Amino acid sequence: MPPTSRTPETEISLPDKIPITLTVNGREARLKLSPWVSLLDTLRDHLNLTGTKKGCDHGQCGACTVLVDGRRINSCLTLAVMKDGAKVTTVEGLAKDGVLHPVQQAFIDHDAFQCGYCTSGQICSAVGLIAEGKAQSADEIRELMSGNICRCGAYPNILAAIQQAMGGA
Repeated sequence: MPPTSRTPETEISLPDKIPITLTVNGREARLKLSPWVSLLDTLRDHLNLTGTKKGCDHGQCGACTVLVDGRRINSCLTLAVMKDGAKVTTVEGLAKDGVLHPVQQAFIDHDAFQCGYCTSGQICSAVGLIAEGKAQSADEIRELMSGNICRCGAYPNILAAIQQAMGGA
């Protein structure tokens, strides 16, 4: 069957790009994005913040975890246009004045990474977990961090790092 020819009446037009403003790691970013662009792709492709990783792209591995208005989220499942006006913190924005965030330092102290692919998501998730104040025990930390997968199996060291950052080590 030959391809159909399109006429101006049947032409499908793309929606206009939407202007948004995000405060990312303390800096304002004004962007014009297609409505289907994820926050993850915005960070990586439009703002060149590649610390946040694209793992499964289905919200199952946690490699893309960032903080939005202080809460941890999977940035691959979040449309950037839905976060217009939000404050986003990535792993690149956790250190202050050249000093690593306590969670970042604890991950180094406990060698809580091997390949490092999941590390940025693990760290951002741990920062959010501590801020939530819900985890009091090792089992609660494990449960509340269960959305972040480490294929290398550094879980004991990740747990120890989080406990240290919580003041328990």
